Amino acid sequence: MVELLILILIAYVVGSTPTSIIVSKLKYKTDIREHGSGNAGATNVFRTFGWKPALFVTIIDVFKGWVPCYVAGHLNSDSILFASNPDALMIIAGFAAVLGHTYTVFAGFKGGKGVGTLAGMLIALFPIALPICLLVFIVTLISTGIVSLGSMLAASALPITLYIIEGINPDVQVSLTLRVFSLLIPLFVIFTHRSNIKRMLEGTENRFEKARLFKKKSEE
Repeated sequence: MVELLILILIAYVVGSTPTSIIVSKLKYKTDIREHGSGNAGATNVFRTFGWKPALFVTIIDVFKGWVPCYVAGHLNSDSILFASNPDALMIIAGFAAVLGHTYTVFAGFKGGKGVGTLAGMLIALFPIALPICLLVFIVTLISTGIVSLGSMLAASALPITLYIIEGINPDVQVSLTLRVFSLLIPLFVIFTHRSNIKRMLEGTENRFEKARLFKKKSEE
């Protein structure tokens, strides 16, 4: 039990690293939370500073979810529960990192929305599902220009994706733990995007114009 608590603590601290805040302060001498939506996430970095720092922030945020989850999957656990169900230990470690990102101890417990870090978890847990969820996100973003809607629909597509993949390929086995967790992920993502949902209902949610999404560097 002590080992598990240490793992959770380390994973939380790793996830708590406020990537967007660090990048904005070191490179731009300002706090990303003072700009745009005020959110400390990659989307706000993109809107405020451009795609390059946003890409860097996204990659690091993904790694924050992948590393604890991957490491947990390679630990030798004495617990009967975790020995027979390694996905459980990976999910606990990975989600601790997600909570760290969303409620970072280094920024007043106000971080990002957790989508990138959840994606990192998925890469470690069940990477074959990521392309389909990513496709849902991209199609939604291109058709609506709303990042938050793409994130919520991509998360909602996960349990369906797991079901389809397992049905198509009998050799692929999805654990009950992962299946249950995939049903909880959309609820978490919807919860972290509740302010976005409110703005969508009010018609004030930020949108990316197609021209801006596909603008060439020479035109910026």
